[in-house]
Amino acid sequence: MKKTPIDVNEYANVITGALRRGIFLTTKAGEKVNSMVIGWGHVGRIWERPVFVAYVRDSRYTREMLDENPEFTVNVPVNGMDRTAFEVCGMKSGRDIDKIAAAGLTPVEPQVITVPGLKEFPLTLECRVIYREEQDSSRLPQEIRDKFYPAEAGGDHVSYYGEIVAAYLIEDGEN
Repeated sequence: MKKTPIDVNEYANVITGALRRGIFLTTKAGEKVNSMVIGWGHVGRIWERPVFVAYVRDSRYTREMLDENPEFTVNVPVNGMDRTAFEVCGMKSGRDIDKIAAAGLTPVEPQVITVPGLKEFPLTLECRVIYREEQDSSRLPQEIRDKFYPAEAGGDHVSYYGEIVAAYLIEDGEN
Protein backbone atom coordinates (compact mmCIF):
# COMPACT_ATOMS: atom_id res chain seq x y z
CA MET A 1 0.00 0.00 0.00
CA LYS A 2 1.17 3.49 -0.79
CA LYS A 3 0.76 6.15 1.91
CA THR A 4 0.60 9.71 0.61
CA PRO A 5 1.37 12.21 3.42
CA ILE A 6 -1.26 14.88 4.07
CA ASP A 7 -1.40 18.16 5.95
CA VAL A 8 -3.99 17.60 8.69
CA ASN A 9 -4.99 21.27 8.60
CA GLU A 10 -5.96 20.95 4.94
CA TYR A 11 -8.16 17.95 5.75
CA ALA A 12 -9.69 19.21 9.02
CA ASN A 13 -13.03 20.09 7.39
CA VAL A 14 -13.17 16.70 5.65
CA ILE A 15 -12.58 14.92 8.97
CA THR A 16 -15.08 17.09 10.87
CA GLY A 17 -17.71 16.65 8.15
CA ALA A 18 -17.24 12.88 8.15
CA LEU A 19 -17.74 12.75 11.93
CA ARG A 20 -21.41 13.61 11.40
CA ARG A 21 -21.82 10.34 9.45
CA GLY A 22 -19.32 8.37 11.53
CA ILE A 23 -15.63 7.61 11.26
CA PHE A 24 -13.58 4.74 12.65
CA LEU A 25 -11.34 4.68 15.70
CA THR A 26 -9.04 1.67 15.63
CA THR A 27 -7.09 0.28 18.58
CA LYS A 28 -4.72 -2.60 19.19
CA ALA A 29 -3.80 -4.39 22.40
CA GLY A 30 -1.53 -7.39 22.18
CA GLU A 31 -2.38 -9.01 18.84
CA LYS A 32 -6.06 -7.98 18.92
CA VAL A 33 -7.20 -5.14 16.66
CA ASN A 34 -10.58 -3.50 17.21
CA SER A 35 -12.42 -0.70 15.46
CA MET A 36 -15.48 1.27 16.51
CA VAL A 37 -17.55 3.96 14.84
CA ILE A 38 -17.39 7.37 16.49
CA GLY A 39 -19.38 10.51 15.85
CA TRP A 40 -17.74 12.75 18.41
CA GLY A 41 -14.23 14.08 18.09
CA HIS A 42 -12.09 17.11 17.39
CA VAL A 43 -9.08 17.79 15.24
CA GLY A 44 -6.91 20.79 16.11
CA ARG A 45 -3.91 21.98 18.08
CA ILE A 46 -3.09 22.04 21.77
CA TRP A 47 0.26 22.32 23.53
CA GLU A 48 1.76 23.29 20.14
CA ARG A 49 0.93 19.82 18.77
CA PRO A 50 -1.60 18.55 16.24
CA VAL A 51 -4.19 16.42 18.04
CA PHE A 52 -7.31 14.39 17.54
CA VAL A 53 -9.50 14.20 20.64
CA ALA A 54 -11.65 11.07 20.78
CA TYR A 55 -14.47 10.47 23.24
CA VAL A 56 -15.00 6.86 24.28
CA ARG A 57 -17.64 5.71 26.74
CA ASP A 58 -16.20 4.21 29.90
CA SER A 59 -18.03 0.90 29.33
CA ARG A 60 -16.62 0.28 25.82
CA TYR A 61 -14.09 -2.40 24.99
CA THR A 62 -12.21 0.26 23.01
CA ARG A 63 -11.58 2.12 26.29
CA GLU A 64 -10.01 -0.99 27.81
CA MET A 65 -7.78 -1.39 24.76
CA LEU A 66 -6.74 2.29 24.78
CA ASP A 67 -5.85 2.05 28.43
CA GLU A 68 -3.65 -0.98 27.68
CA ASN A 69 -2.03 0.54 24.56
CA PRO A 70 -2.48 4.35 24.39
CA GLU A 71 -2.34 4.58 20.60
CA PHE A 72 -5.10 4.72 17.98
CA THR A 73 -5.76 5.44 14.36
CA VAL A 74 -8.57 7.58 13.02
CA ASN A 75 -9.88 6.12 9.76
CA VAL A 76 -12.04 8.35 7.57
CA PRO A 77 -14.05 7.23 4.55
CA VAL A 78 -13.40 9.41 1.50
CA ASN A 79 -15.10 7.49 -1.31
CA GLY A 80 -18.46 6.53 0.17
CA MET A 81 -19.33 4.25 3.03
CA ASP A 82 -19.50 0.51 3.43
CA ARG A 83 -22.72 0.02 5.39
CA THR A 84 -21.69 -3.47 6.56
CA ALA A 85 -18.55 -2.12 8.21
CA PHE A 86 -20.55 0.65 9.88
CA GLU A 87 -23.14 -1.81 11.17
CA VAL A 88 -20.60 -4.30 12.52
CA CYS A 89 -18.21 -1.74 14.03
CA GLY A 90 -21.01 0.52 15.25
CA MET A 91 -23.30 -2.08 16.81
CA LYS A 92 -21.15 -5.06 17.90
CA SER A 93 -18.58 -5.36 20.68
CA GLY A 94 -15.00 -6.38 20.05
CA ARG A 95 -15.25 -8.34 23.31
CA ASP A 96 -17.52 -10.78 21.50
CA ILE A 97 -16.29 -10.92 17.89
CA ASP A 98 -13.37 -10.01 15.66
CA LYS A 99 -14.96 -6.90 14.17
CA ILE A 100 -12.19 -6.37 11.62
CA ALA A 101 -12.82 -9.80 10.08
CA ALA A 102 -16.62 -9.62 10.43
CA ALA A 103 -16.70 -6.22 8.70
CA GLY A 104 -14.36 -7.36 5.92
CA LEU A 105 -11.81 -4.65 6.70
CA THR A 106 -8.18 -4.73 5.61
CA PRO A 107 -5.60 -3.62 8.20
CA VAL A 108 -2.70 -1.60 6.76
CA GLU A 109 0.69 -1.52 8.49
CA PRO A 110 1.19 1.78 10.37
CA GLN A 111 4.16 4.13 9.92
CA VAL A 112 4.90 5.23 13.50
CA ILE A 113 2.61 3.53 16.04
CA THR A 114 1.51 -0.10 16.49
CA VAL A 115 -2.13 0.33 15.43
CA PRO A 116 -2.98 -0.29 11.76
CA GLY A 117 -4.97 1.90 9.43
CA LEU A 118 -7.86 0.55 7.37
CA LYS A 119 -7.58 0.30 3.59
CA GLU A 120 -11.33 0.85 3.12
CA PHE A 121 -11.22 4.15 5.07
CA PRO A 122 -8.02 5.64 3.66
CA LEU A 123 -7.69 9.05 5.33
CA THR A 124 -5.60 7.95 8.31
CA LEU A 125 -4.34 9.73 11.40
CA GLU A 126 -1.90 7.83 13.61
CA CYS A 127 -2.26 9.10 17.18
CA ARG A 128 -0.38 8.59 20.43
CA VAL A 129 -2.33 9.51 23.60
CA ILE A 130 -0.67 12.40 25.41
CA TYR A 131 -3.52 13.14 27.82
CA ARG A 132 -6.57 11.27 29.13
CA GLU A 133 -9.45 12.73 31.10
CA GLU A 134 -12.51 11.11 32.61
CA GLN A 135 -15.59 13.23 32.13
CA ASP A 136 -18.12 13.91 34.87
CA SER A 137 -21.57 14.12 33.29
CA SER A 138 -23.10 15.34 36.57
CA ARG A 139 -21.53 18.73 35.79
CA LEU A 140 -23.42 19.03 32.49
CA PRO A 141 -26.77 20.79 32.01
CA GLN A 142 -29.73 18.50 32.70
CA GLU A 143 -30.96 18.48 29.08
CA ILE A 144 -27.58 17.16 27.88
CA ARG A 145 -27.49 14.52 30.63
CA ASP A 146 -31.03 13.43 29.75
CA LYS A 147 -30.24 13.12 26.04
CA PHE A 148 -26.73 11.64 26.09
CA TYR A 149 -26.27 10.04 29.52
CA PRO A 150 -29.36 8.04 30.46
CA ALA A 151 -28.68 5.21 32.93
CA GLU A 152 -28.66 2.56 30.17
CA ALA A 153 -26.12 4.45 28.00
CA GLY A 154 -23.07 2.85 29.59
CA GLY A 155 -21.47 5.60 31.65
CA ASP A 156 -19.56 8.78 31.01
CA HIS A 157 -16.94 9.34 28.34
CA VAL A 158 -13.16 9.34 28.60
CA SER A 159 -11.43 11.99 26.47
CA TYR A 160 -8.29 10.77 24.74
CA TYR A 161 -6.05 13.50 23.35
CA GLY A 162 -4.03 11.80 20.66
CA GLU A 163 -1.04 13.61 19.23
CA ILE A 164 -1.13 13.08 15.47
CA VAL A 165 2.26 11.55 14.71
CA ALA A 166 1.51 10.60 11.09
CA ALA A 167 -1.24 11.55 8.62
CA TYR A 168 -1.74 10.11 5.14
CA LEU A 169 -4.06 8.70 2.49
CA ILE A 170 -3.80 4.95 1.89
CA GLU A 171 -3.69 4.14 -1.81
CA ASP A 172 -3.21 0.95 -3.79
CA GLY A 173 0.40 0.67 -4.90
CA GLU A 174 3.82 0.47 -3.34
CA ASN A 175 5.11 2.65 -0.47
